[in-house]
Amino acid sequence: MLKPFLIVSAAILFVFLAAPVTEGISQETPSGPGAPASTNPVKPTAATREKAKGLYARDCALCHGDDGNGKTDVASSMQVKLADWTDAKTLANKSDQELYDIIRKGKGEKMPSEDAGRAKNDEVWGLVTYLRSLAKSQSAPTPAAPDQPATAPPAPEQPATTAPPPDQPAPAETAPAQPAPPPTN
Repeated sequence: MLKPFLIVSAAILFVFLAAPVTEGISQETPSGPGAPASTNPVKPTAATREKAKGLYARDCALCHGDDGNGKTDVASSMQVKLADWTDAKTLANKSDQELYDIIRKGKGEKMPSEDAGRAKNDEVWGLVTYLRSLAKSQSAPTPAAPDQPATAPPAPEQPATTAPPPDQPAPAETAPAQPAPPPTN
């Protein structure tokens, strides 16, 4: 019941956000104090990561997935194959500036832009850093080679014993001590 509602809501959202608005939009890259930097000025910290994670969850995860793999019902219903950001190769040939521009301006007819009213420039740069971290956080364990036998756990260590010198006999097992007889008077 929730899936159809989410799909319909996302489709309506995309229709309104993706509608072309030509009045007042400049195609040139702005310059000046409010313009985005050409290199990512945001340093990855725990605070910027959490802020970017929240922005991603709010504005990106519906289509791109919580983990960034792009396999969502919304993407399927829109008949769109989204990039898998959990694969490091996906973003390897994209500069931070390219990712920033895609997020800020949108891509094609189906990916809406991240309007400046919803996210400041440094928040979008933080989102770029967060996207790159999605691939780094997906490290798969290396499986053991199938032709190698499993190794048995090491045996517990035994207390070290010292052998007597060769010229002395080994100490005999000692019997438990018996109480001394009482003195006689």
